[in-house]
Amino acid sequence: MIATTAPIPDISAATRRKAIVAATIGNGLEWFDFTVYSFFAVIIAKLFFPTGNDLTSFLLTVATFGVGFFMRPVGAIVLGVYADRVGRKAALTLTILLMALGTAIIGLAPTYNQIGLWAPALIVLARLIQGFSAGGEVGGATAFLIEHAPDAERGAYASWQQASQGISFMLGAAMGALVTNGLEPAQIDAWGWRIPFLFGLLIGPVGMYIRSHLHEPPEFEARQAARKAANVKFSPLTQVLRDHPREVLWPAWA
Repeated sequence: MIATTAPIPDISAATRRKAIVAATIGNGLEWFDFTVYSFFAVIIAKLFFPTGNDLTSFLLTVATFGVGFFMRPVGAIVLGVYADRVGRKAALTLTILLMALGTAIIGLAPTYNQIGLWAPALIVLARLIQGFSAGGEVGGATAFLIEHAPDAERGAYASWQQASQGISFMLGAAMGALVTNGLEPAQIDAWGWRIPFLFGLLIGPVGMYIRSHLHEPPEFEARQAARKAANVKFSPLTQVLRDHPREVLWPAWA
């Protein structure tokens, strides 16, 4: 193999803090949008999956929630390769746009009574987009944090990705409590359930503003420059499957 290492410039403490804040806020907004669906599953079941049986409608809604998890590994692979080839900033910006699109579809979607079967189809499409985005966000944000971290603090920096998920879950639960306790049932069914999703659209302008001011991690830029100088053809997915087949294919708990 041709060496692809190069001297990595020092990163200032201010730049490291900026990277943590940018990754944490963007990741938190992503996961708020992805999980808030679960807090309104009962209402979504009634409005978008009416079957005449409440349990069946709810199970269809939960299955649609699960569709997002099915798409996460797909998004992780596709957007992970994109991040390795084009850059962390480009990939993280794309995840923001995709999550905003999926959230907008849910928040603005007409109900079953308005457009029939197109309504649940829109919800499924939105969850596919959200799951794809979330899959790319996890790896992209974690890599971005680690590549800004001092060698001895990489675990601590990476933990901000998980911490931001926890914060977003609490924010989603708080939003659900405010809506359900602050509005009448008829208001919630008519328009109140849309409030958290429309609030989640903040991920668009806020996330884009934050991430448009980011710079690529010096470690990533150094690797890219070394590969270019050595004229090394780089296939991230092929390299992972070749060098780490057990970690990819073998269950973590086995």
